[in-house]
Amino acid sequence: MQAGGGGWVWLPLLWLVGSRAGDPAGYKRKVSLEYNPGWNSSAVNLLHVRAVGLNDTIHYVWSTIGAPTVLLVYTGSQSSGLHVNWTRLLSPSPSGAIQVEPAGSVLYSMAVIFSKVFEYNGTKTSDLSKANASSFYPTYDLANFTWDSLDGQLNETTLTATFQGVGPDSGGTFRNGSISFQVTAYEETSRDGPLPRLLHTANSSKVDFVMRGVAPRGNRSRFALEIVTVEERGGQKQLESTRSIDDEYTPTIFEMAQLVSVPRNDSTGFSFLQWKTAAYSALQPKREDTVHCEYYQLETENRTVPRPSIAHAYFGEELEVHNGVAAINISFGSEDSEAYQEKSYLSWSALIGFGEPPKDGFSPLVIAILAVGLGTPVLLLVGGSITVLVSRKKPYSEEQSFPLVEPFRDGGGCRCFSCCAI
Repeated sequence: MQAGGGGWVWLPLLWLVGSRAGDPAGYKRKVSLEYNPGWNSSAVNLLHVRAVGLNDTIHYVWSTIGAPTVLLVYTGSQSSGLHVNWTRLLSPSPSGAIQVEPAGSVLYSMAVIFSKVFEYNGTKTSDLSKANASSFYPTYDLANFTWDSLDGQLNETTLTATFQGVGPDSGGTFRNGSISFQVTAYEETSRDGPLPRLLHTANSSKVDFVMRGVAPRGNRSRFALEIVTVEERGGQKQLESTRSIDDEYTPTIFEMAQLVSVPRNDSTGFSFLQWKTAAYSALQPKREDTVHCEYYQLETENRTVPRPSIAHAYFGEELEVHNGVAAINISFGSEDSEAYQEKSYLSWSALIGFGEPPKDGFSPLVIAILAVGLGTPVLLLVGGSITVLVSRKKPYSEEQSFPLVEPFRDGGGCRCFSCCAI
């Protein structure tokens, strides 16, 4: 790429602004994975991700005991730990079974529950909110799924684990298919390689929702995922959308959606669930594999948390009374995009974390292009203006002075200016 000389004038400033955008943490955490701590059986799955910082710790507790759920607990101590009362956790009344100790170190907590998958006929509309009741097939309640054991499946190097499950109808729609949630923990700020190339920090983890080989029950089936959030002490989540002119990392996708905590005077922290408005129809996606995803109005009135869930084990049986509960649906596919059955694969990614959501900034490449595109015209304009001003102030030489005009005489009178009269 060739650039005009004026473009590079703006590079130092723009480079500095771009390099700082989206880098809120600037430090590393020491991350460890622990499977079913204090329990010798692999009949159920509970994964503890412990991310230790300079003077704090973020605990992520992922589990498929009931509906797939993640607890996020932030503490002001490097030595805080997870305690699980397994007898109580696996009982019909699990309240208090999951605790982070010491209790006084806990500064903030929340939960995200992936509760249901809807399937509906998208022939007339892909808009979940506009589909009539007769368009829906029986809902997949993820709390009723059978989940494979994580025993021996954790990857300590990549800090990943995959919860893979099948529905009760394993001989039909799930004969050759599954629904999975792949979890990834992070030690520092970076960007994912595969699409949608989310920017993450040490204060976040990623979850990939994947449908693979699940037999659709219609020719134009669309799918949607229901997500329920629990915010501590009556707090609430709010839905936000941010847009950017830069789609360098996620081609043709200009929107980022996120659920963030509503600030409260008595709160010592907040969390987020963040995603790009795109899903993909291939394991190693390219731009042409993009599937549009639509999110709908956040529902906060009279919401309940599906049972069973480890959210009840941490927040208590009456968590809806003492905590803020919200739900949101995210659908995949549009009238213009291919239906799921053409490739039998769908993936969607989101970040879950503590603090400020990551913010994308312009990359050095985009900064250089902007500098060339904007800097060169500005420099030409300034240079041209200076040239005109200089040329106007330049004194005339004798050769450039105006010649004397012979006065025109007519009958002894002079029609020229009086100063020229003879």
